[in-house]
Amino acid sequence: MKIAVTTTGSSLDDQVEARFGRSPYYLFIDTETMAFEAVQNPNVAAGGGAGIQSAQLMSEHGVQYVLTGNCGPNASQVFGAAGIQVIVGVSGTVRQAVEQFKAGVFTASNQPNVASHFGMGGGMGGGRGMGGGRGMGGGRGMGMGQPGAPVDFAPQGTTTKEEELAELKNQTRILQEQLKQLERQISSVDKKKDN
Repeated sequence: MKIAVTTTGSSLDDQVEARFGRSPYYLFIDTETMAFEAVQNPNVAAGGGAGIQSAQLMSEHGVQYVLTGNCGPNASQVFGAAGIQVIVGVSGTVRQAVEQFKAGVFTASNQPNVASHFGMGGGMGGGRGMGGGRGMGGGRGMGMGQPGAPVDFAPQGTTTKEEELAELKNQTRILQEQLKQLERQISSVDKKKDN
């Protein structure tokens, strides 16, 4: 089976990237042989539509599943139309994620778990206060942005208490994974700073 995993680098031992549309790399993996192709994301710096364009890339590569940390509503729509299953809340190394996938640990959900533009970040604006900044800040930061609580996309009043509880537990798990990934990034930056 062919799957795709969002990743920070080009090997199976790199970390799963939390952002789908702005992931630096995608690994297209044959789960039977673990043979893979690493592809740099051509949409990582796109001004907009990175999720949609990246989802189309998944379809062009013929994947059946995508493993990622987070997926927004626009990419989710493309995946739904293409018949691609999405697994969110994935973390660890790509190799670990694929092994967990093969063991049946994950459950696919074609529902977005973050709002649009989640991975864009704020950037360094050019405003100086007093109205003199002229709005020249490009907002081109590529950080993770300010993760907030995942948006509830289900229409109100249509879910049972059991479904609501399951979704809340899923959102809690996703937030815990995001926190772990942020802690790993902080630790990595601290190590670089000390060297």
